[in-house]
Amino acid sequence: MTATAGRDPGGDGLGVDSDTVLHHLDDDGVLTLTLNRPARHNAWTVEMERALHQLLFQASANRDVRAIVLTGAGRSFCPGFDSESLAQSASGSSPSSEGRTQLILPAAVPKPVVCAINGACAGVGLATALVCDVRFANAEAKLATAFSKRGLPAEEGISWVLPKMVGHAVALELLLSSRPFTGAEALALGLVHRALPAGEVLPAAVAYAGELARTASPVAMAAIKRQVYADWTGTLTDTRNAARRLMTELRERDDFREGVRSFVEGRPAHFAGYAEHLDPADFPIEPG
Repeated sequence: MTATAGRDPGGDGLGVDSDTVLHHLDDDGVLTLTLNRPARHNAWTVEMERALHQLLFQASANRDVRAIVLTGAGRSFCPGFDSESLAQSASGSSPSSEGRTQLILPAAVPKPVVCAINGACAGVGLATALVCDVRFANAEAKLATAFSKRGLPAEEGISWVLPKMVGHAVALELLLSSRPFTGAEALALGLVHRALPAGEVLPAAVAYAGELARTASPVAMAAIKRQVYADWTGTLTDTRNAARRLMTELRERDDFREGVRSFVEGRPAHFAGYAEHLDPADFPIEPG
């Protein structure tokens, strides 16, 4: 698999004017996005953030994209914000993070996002991984929340996501201590879905995403993803009633008819692609 960067040399309609995030769309409709600052271990910058989120906006609106894999180039996923940028921020010489693209964008993308945590993952890198839908990790990779050791609060919704994944007590311990833990421990805690040898993480993530792309209805996946987040704090009755309304709506879609026909005929389903334009106003990007 060859990733491409810059002004869409791959011809998939997803180019952005940046080399910090590579992209490749395969024949199954799996878009692989690769954080690409390996000399800095893919440490986070505003430029990288902007490029990644522009690609996510474009992927949402592209019917050919059915699933997304997010990973890092080289040996690391993303160990947090770039230390040079942090130093500038601490000295007051760089703009604040207020107004930057909200890092919860992967959760809003109406397509499954699979995170392949190939190596070190901390701070904003971990926060981004946790708002992806499925996570595969290098069993030996070092992960950490990191915020308390930088004099920072739990950022970008991680204080909401983490307790729901691992429970109140474990989330507090990981956030307060910022201690490192491995991908294998992350699996035991329920933070990731699979922990694998380093070289198997990305191929397994792409294979999983490919299975979703080939066999699952894009319309249904978009609906289910919205349901899970919307229903997280609702009541059982409200959830049931919303599901019934959604059931009525989706029964009118071609994907439902194709799903039923393929089941009755004993053949693979052939679902159409799905596109949904996210409003950038809901995910503002820092000017300048």
